[in-house]
Amino acid sequence: MNELDFSGKTVLVVGGSSGIGNGIAQAFRARGAEVHVWGTRPGAADYADSPDSDLQGLHYARVDVGDAAAVAAAAPPFARLDVLVCAQGIVRYRREEFKVDAFREVVNVNLVSLMACGDRFHGMLARAGGSMIIVSSAAAFHSTVGTPAYNASKTGAYGLTRTLGEAWARDGIRVNGIAPGLVATKLTRVTTDHPDRLESALRKIPLGRLGTPADMAGAALFLASPLAAYVLGQTLLVDGGLLLA
Repeated sequence: MNELDFSGKTVLVVGGSSGIGNGIAQAFRARGAEVHVWGTRPGAADYADSPDSDLQGLHYARVDVGDAAAVAAAAPPFARLDVLVCAQGIVRYRREEFKVDAFREVVNVNLVSLMACGDRFHGMLARAGGSMIIVSSAAAFHSTVGTPAYNASKTGAYGLTRTLGEAWARDGIRVNGIAPGLVATKLTRVTTDHPDRLESALRKIPLGRLGTPADMAGAALFLASPLAAYVLGQTLLVDGGLLLA
């Protein structure tokens, strides 16, 4: 038996149009799942210019998860859902998050929308005995000067994972999470596109390299599989050892 075979399973990756979410979506597809992704652009073709997007073989829909009413009203083309991955996330640099409007926007997308998506698909996941995976961040475990909303939202996602893990286990749903370290995506280009900043960041990572979406996908596959059948409410820190020091 191959515990990482997801043939016959349906997976939805919110935020699966690019970056970490896209890597996770493609990993599930490669292992037989029917994979749906939600993104922000009108159609899949609109990601053709995005270097960290590969929507081949994925079913795409545009849903603004920052609008809880839009999430509640979404009518996905599937009646069964085995795995829900919430990988949506935004950040505002240049101290924008110290202003209330930007702070509210980031928390709404990075935290409130997790509950909106979980609520929308709770019934399907319960009927399938499914799994929900919340992508937070290593930022949940340390300060991130300059991005208070991002930090607060990711810390909140970590707490939400624990609470939903306990609450929804009684409904047959396993909720767990992943906390990525520094991964080269559009959200981290403020660091990865600047050689001096990148060099400084790499010195702090014991494995000596950036994480990849594939690294995060490995953790997601494990958490959604029978291999993790007794893992509940946990957030796996996948950071190359960044926080060991």
